[in-house]
Amino acid sequence: MAPVTRFRCVRRVAKGSNNMERVTLRIPKQQIEEVERMVELGDYPNRSEAIRAAVREMVAEERSDDRPTERPFARA
Repeated sequence: MAPVTRFRCVRRVAKGSNNMERVTLRIPKQQIEEVERMVELGDYPNRSEAIRAAVREMVAEERSDDRPTERPFARA
């Protein structure tokens, strides 16, 4: 099994955060290293923004007619 990076979850909204919530994600180490590489290359300003962009893309795909019939989910 691949190492997993863990983030802490806090269910509160910080002042000035535009109603954003902090969530916990368990992401395989290789994937978070790729996200960090994209940040280092300047594709995204930080890991949070890279992950938000991925979520926005997934939500937009779900709303379109081009969505895949199956998604590959990791087993816990």
